Amino acid sequence: MLKYPEIDPVAFSVGPLTVHWYGLMYLAGFAAAYALAMHRSGKDWTPIRKSQVDDLVVWVALGVILGGRCGYVFFYQFERFLEDPLWLFRVWEGGMSFHGGLLGVILAMVLYSRHIKISFLALMDFVAPLVPPGLGFGRIGNFIGQELWGRETTWEYGMIFPKDPEGLVRHASQLYQAALEGLLLFVILFLYSRKPRPIGTVGSLFLICYGAFRFIVEFFREPDSHIGFDFAGWMTRGQLLSLPMILVGIILFVWFYLRGNKPTPNSDPEPAPSKS
Repeated sequence: MLKYPEIDPVAFSVGPLTVHWYGLMYLAGFAAAYALAMHRSGKDWTPIRKSQVDDLVVWVALGVILGGRCGYVFFYQFERFLEDPLWLFRVWEGGMSFHGGLLGVILAMVLYSRHIKISFLALMDFVAPLVPPGLGFGRIGNFIGQELWGRETTWEYGMIFPKDPEGLVRHASQLYQAALEGLLLFVILFLYSRKPRPIGTVGSLFLICYGAFRFIVEFFREPDSHIGFDFAGWMTRGQLLSLPMILVGIILFVWFYLRGNKPTPNSDPEPAPSKS
């Protein structure tokens, strides 16, 4: 059995201000997205210029935060919302959903693509590889905060979480998710998108891989106590939400790949800095 590395979920405090590791993980995810966007925007076939990266990351962040909160409330805690609608806005009490965050980012990118007058599909292909590092950091934050832990296991590398009232030996499913949804998903998307691909295939590949990885990890993750299993006595809410991602992703990937529309070179080069 592995020993849980007891890490204080509070990173530091300054007077009345308390900063948790989970919040810092979000900042690390956005910082990684910004660095990757700056790197990728240097390619002449990408739709985003370096001068647009700041605005892009802000739009993505808004989509993640607003969509993630709404998704958690409506997908996982709808009964509580009906009892207390204002709880939706009390974000400091916790609760974020990836699937809601994904919908939030998609909506934000629809609006942003219209704002800067570029292809929505090309923009999503650009954004998709920026997301996995944030997912990985977020799962590490879950691990430090001892939340979303795994199911009971007899495997020798299970661990006991000090905050677990049952004191069971559990899978460290947060780390499984960090490895699959964070590291492996990033490697797949980064390598695939290193050269021009048919428009829409990078975003579609994200849907396929994330959905598949999440579906697999849910077998090791403890279902939400107030929901349990949603279907057939074994399928969780996370798996039900991931199935459409996989199916839609496969259909779109095949469709876009057969169409074969490659990105066109960026004909709107970065303006040269003015001289004073």
